[in-house]
Parts: sequence; C-alpha cells; structure tokens
Amino acid sequence: MLIIFQYKAFNIIFFSSDMDDTLYPLSLGINMACRKNIEEYMLHHMHIEESEVPRMCLELYKEYGTTMAGLKKLGYEFDNDEFHAYVHGRLPYELLKPDPVLHNLLLSMPQQKIIFTNADEAHVAQVLSRLGLEDCFQGVICFETLNPHVKPVESIDGVIEELTQDATDTKKNESLSFKTQILCKPSLEAMEAAIHITNVDPKKTIFFDDSVRNIASGKAAGLQTVIVSSGNFQVQY
Repeated sequence: MLIIFQYKAFNIIFFSSDMDDTLYPLSLGINMACRKNIEEYMLHHMHIEESEVPRMCLELYKEYGTTMAGLKKLGYEFDNDEFHAYVHGRLPYELLKPDPVLHNLLLSMPQQKIIFTNADEAHVAQVLSRLGLEDCFQGVICFETLNPHVKPVESIDGVIEELTQDATDTKKNESLSFKTQILCKPSLEAMEAAIHITNVDPKKTIFFDDSVRNIASGKAAGLQTVIVSSGNFQVQY
C-alpha cells in the first residue's frame, strides 16, 4: 500500500484514487474488470466493431487519460451516468476488504487528505466504504467535481472556454467545430482545476499517484509528488 513518512512541511495531501496500487493493490483485479466493462459498453452500447474495441480502448486511455474522455473527444454521444453505472456499477467490489492498518495510518496523519480521481463519486463511495476509510478523507475531487456541466466547448490556443447554449448555437451557425471536452487527469488543466477548487498552496501540497503521466502533470502544476507502485514509492520534488 502506502508508506507515509513525516511531511510536517505539508498542509494537504492529495491521494490519487482510481484506485489500483494506491489505496488497494493492483493484483485484486479491479482495474482489469473495469477495462472489461468499458470494452463491453463500447461493443454492446456504442456498436463499435468488436475487433477494434481492445485497441481503441487502450489507445484512447493513453492519449486522453480515460477511454471515456477519448470517446467524447471523437464525437461519440452517450450518457455519462449510464456509462459510469455500467463500467463501475458492475465491478466486483466484494474483493475489497477493510484495511484497519491503512485506516489507522491515515488517521495518524494530521494533514488534510483529499481523494483526487477521474472516477465518479459513486465509485469513490463504494471503494472507501469497502475499505473502511470513509472517515479518513476530508474531501473528494471526482468526475462530477471537474465536469459539473459537461457541454460543448471550443479550444482556442489551449484555453478551454465553456459556452452557454445561446453561444453554442451562434458558434455552430458560424460553422465552427465542436467536441465535448472531459476534464480529467493527466491534463494540466485538471491539476490546476483541483488546486483551484480546493484552494490549496501547491508548494505545501503533496500528491500521491501510481501514474507517471499524472505525476508529471502534478509537478508541472507545482505540486510536490510521490509516485506509488506495488507498495513502493519515490518522492519527486
């Protein structure tokens, strides 16, 4: 799991919680079950060619941070809540067991602790409940936090501008191209949004994650970072 040492200089700790290899081990198979559900959704609900699904699922994840974000970027239309219910609602959460050692370790840390995940809030609630960690965190940044009103956006010189319906209609009449933008890790915009939402000082905030890409974005946003993998960690200042 996590090995925590003295971080007296830090006020806030972000924990990546997607949540394999961070709050629970990758070996449980939750991650693989999630990928299987995504592929089934793409096949049965989006009618993507079966032979293309595995490759497409992985490539979109690598390019956009989540397969969902990639599908939206390509112009596929589907309900976000339905997607999350299918992908996460069918996971074998029974594999997750209470972890009293981690629970006590987290409670022993005086810093404010916040979950930062690309997943939806229902998934976070399930995981924390199953692990017995509900009282260990003071906040959650999740899909709904970063994407409260997902709507068409226009990207201009890297700046994402949310549009009202009237503005959207006007822009469409000007024949501009629109895609649905999902804000998620590892984008720098997601990191900066999390910092803004929680109103933290990134120099006094440490970010745990098992993804090299997420860690790189966290560092670029000014966070202090620790990469976690199979029970090991590496501090990156």
